[in-house]
Amino acid sequence: MITKNIIDTYIEQIPPAPEALKKTISFLNAAELTKAAQAAQDDLALSSYLKELVNKPIFGFKNEVSNISQIFGILGVEKSQQAVYNYMITLLSPSKWKMFQLNRNSFYNLQADLSVNWQKILHHLNISDKEIHSAITLLPASILVAEALFCQKKEDVNLLRSASAIDLNTILQRLCAMDLFDICQAISQKWEMDAKIGVIVQAASGVKPADDEAINILGKWMHLLLFYTLSKPSYIEAGLNDFIDFQIDYVDDIYSEFAQVMERYLS
Repeated sequence: MITKNIIDTYIEQIPPAPEALKKTISFLNAAELTKAAQAAQDDLALSSYLKELVNKPIFGFKNEVSNISQIFGILGVEKSQQAVYNYMITLLSPSKWKMFQLNRNSFYNLQADLSVNWQKILHHLNISDKEIHSAITLLPASILVAEALFCQKKEDVNLLRSASAIDLNTILQRLCAMDLFDICQAISQKWEMDAKIGVIVQAASGVKPADDEAINILGKWMHLLLFYTLSKPSYIEAGLNDFIDFQIDYVDDIYSEFAQVMERYLS
């Protein structure tokens, strides 16, 4: 069994926050985009990450965007904050992935895929809450923690997977007494996010619904988005799709609407 203290050790490393990064987050929380951009420019690694992230094809910019003030201006407060959270996660990303077939570029693509499509969903639902926008960043963060935890018990993980058709989330629960969504909630607490964010990501598991129906709706959309994303061939090859046990009954009432939203943006 991997103890909670070991898990907490990994979570404590999210995020290692240099001064420029702290200032950027503080200004974004205050909705001061100009000051946030000025602070971000002082962190060369953050600036480089933002430029690389927003110029990925999924963001849809025809011309390269390289000015940080322009990037923040285009993204707005919610999306800029989401991008900075994504950056903080990459600070913990391993130089070489051992459990999952990922690398620096494919992990960035995962962040971009989830972020952009979550933005589309929240636009469809007419939700502009900054922290709800940033909630999606918790999922890649928890995958990083899972990678580190699984590497400690790689033989046990492989044995469990070979013995029966068992998803990685269940294996994580057996080894750590925490699943992917518990880790998401723990990271949200580390980041001092509103308590509702942890409840939303738990509802996204499909098996831990909230008492609040509005939160459950967001959890259903997130559950569908996670399944939709991890079912892409590149993430299947990486081994990530084994994390989600799709709960079709849980999301049945919004399934068609979700498909329409995704199709609309693909057309």
